[in-house]
Amino acid sequence: MSLRRKLLWLALCTLVLPVTGWLYLRQMQGLLREGQAQALTAAARAVARGMLLDDSPLPTADRGWYLQAALNPITVDGYADDWAPLTPWQQRTTDGGGEVLLAAYGDHDYLFVSMPVARRVRADSADPRVLQADHAIIALRAGTVWRRYVMASAAPGPVQAVALDPPVADLPDSFSGQWQEDGGHWQMELQLPVSGALSGLGIGLHRGQPQEQDPESVDERPVFRLSPAISAELAELAPAGTRARVLSADGWILGEAGSLRAPRQEPGWLATLIYEVLLAGTIEPAQWWMQDAPQLPLPAGILRGTTSVRWHYGETRGSTVLSVMVPIMRGGQVQGALLIEQISSAMPLLANRALLELLLSSLAAMLVAGGILLVFATRLSWRLRRLSHAIRRVEISDGRYAGSLSRGPGALTASEDEIGELARRFEALFGMIDGYTNYLRTLASKLSHELNTPLAIVKSSLDNLEWVLPGPLPPGGEAYLSRARDGLARLAYLVRAMSESSRVEQAIASADLEDIELGALVSGCVEAYRGLVGERQLECRLPPIPVHLNGAPELIAQALDKLFDNALSFTPDAGWIRLSLHRHEDEILIEVANRGPLLPEGLGVQLFGSLVSQRESASPGEAPHLGLGLYVVKLVCEFHRGRATARNLGDGSGVAFTMHLRSLPRPRLAGNDPVG
Repeated sequence: MSLRRKLLWLALCTLVLPVTGWLYLRQMQGLLREGQAQALTAAARAVARGMLLDDSPLPTADRGWYLQAALNPITVDGYADDWAPLTPWQQRTTDGGGEVLLAAYGDHDYLFVSMPVARRVRADSADPRVLQADHAIIALRAGTVWRRYVMASAAPGPVQAVALDPPVADLPDSFSGQWQEDGGHWQMELQLPVSGALSGLGIGLHRGQPQEQDPESVDERPVFRLSPAISAELAELAPAGTRARVLSADGWILGEAGSLRAPRQEPGWLATLIYEVLLAGTIEPAQWWMQDAPQLPLPAGILRGTTSVRWHYGETRGSTVLSVMVPIMRGGQVQGALLIEQISSAMPLLANRALLELLLSSLAAMLVAGGILLVFATRLSWRLRRLSHAIRRVEISDGRYAGSLSRGPGALTASEDEIGELARRFEALFGMIDGYTNYLRTLASKLSHELNTPLAIVKSSLDNLEWVLPGPLPPGGEAYLSRARDGLARLAYLVRAMSESSRVEQAIASADLEDIELGALVSGCVEAYRGLVGERQLECRLPPIPVHLNGAPELIAQALDKLFDNALSFTPDAGWIRLSLHRHEDEILIEVANRGPLLPEGLGVQLFGSLVSQRESASPGEAPHLGLGLYVVKLVCEFHRGRATARNLGDGSGVAFTMHLRSLPRPRLAGNDPVG
């Protein structure tokens, strides 16, 4: 991974800033909600205590019959059509078998009951066997006195109530209703004959067969309804901007005041989505008690005296509702519950605004930090690339030092940081390598100069030895003298070869340049080689268009001679030699391939070193092969800004040596354009 990419990943670590800010906002949101919940809970408890101190008409029983307000007039016909809006809150008798609906419309109260039966047992209300048939027991209360009535019908239609108890003041002796049946139910609808507010009602629904309980039993309960007195007291005690409701122990609404006002400013759908996903936390969906329901489910903890706090979404977009329910207790008994709801749209708006400001500030900080890191990474990467290019410019593959890292006003070695220190270390290293290379380069000429005198002394000593020895040499002496002369000749050849290599380097450095058509040069060399190949095949491949190069033709021909001589020495008599010329991108390639033994692994570059040879040792009397030919090829290629390579052919039939050449720049004449 590049340095710039690493620093880019480091810049991405600044994302911890918005993440930390987001977590902080969520925590602050939770603290604000908790503070709001505590404040509303304290207000709800204060309202509950105030209602107890003011002796509000709260119910004293755990259960009661709830009298709902009908939205439409009710026609007493025994059918449930008029009761459809109220059926979701139908009530059940104690045994759970019958269903009861109570409603008030205008100044009248109405009752609708339904009883499922598997087998119908019919009798009229006045029949002596009415208690053994399907019947209903209705109990009305006047003050503290109850009076029961039995109602039954042998057929659908009108039904008459017959009193079971003695007369009671303000209660009628009889009243009527409507009785209807279907395949699995009987149902009854009537208008309650009570003047004024209905305070108590008893209902008993009984089957004729089998009778599972006392046929005269009745479920007597107080009648709950929405109380104007409780509502008025709530309006005085409840905090402003809230909706307060008093509930019975079984969840019926006894009084309510206030309303949940819709927010003046609703956030957009995107702001709402951001708030719900990033900041809201645990908020329940909109609850059905937000609607006008006469009964609400009470949390289990309310009946044990604990407080319930809930957050849920409101009916309007972007609003949240805080609902606090506290028990209303008198004498250690839960008589009901107080529910206070408060809508809040400012909190999402403020949270979204804070989140937006956080994101903008974090984005600005990230851009600044990322920009600084990017500039730093770019400059650091540029300086490292500059150092790499400078190193590539001053070093050559054979270790020669061609330049300096300290050139120019903005030299890398002038910097005081770690990169400057690294550049100075490279400068010192290249100086050491350059000194060592110069020593090795001049070693051959020095040795050849120093060895000439000892070799001359040894040669003259051998010649004088033959003259001073009297008579013929002792047995074996002639052989030893011949070996000494042969070794002396080999040493003299080595000295001349080392001198020749030094002269070649000097000749290459001082070579004259001219514009060459390489196709003609290679073709001329090939024609000169044809008399040397014997039975071997010699092939020349040239491009169809001329290939021009500005360089030294004598050096190129000399290098080509070395490659041909090398190929000829390794090619068998029935083999082939191929010379080819072609252009590849900005390089011109001259390749000499031949059939013969393959190159060992990893020796491709080493072959072009000085005094490196893969030929077998020369026999006595033959000149040794010193490996200077390929070294000359390498020097010629480097002079032409290229390189020399060796490889095995893909089919394994032989090897190929290639000179990679580039045209040298043409010299400029003072005050004139470049010479073409």
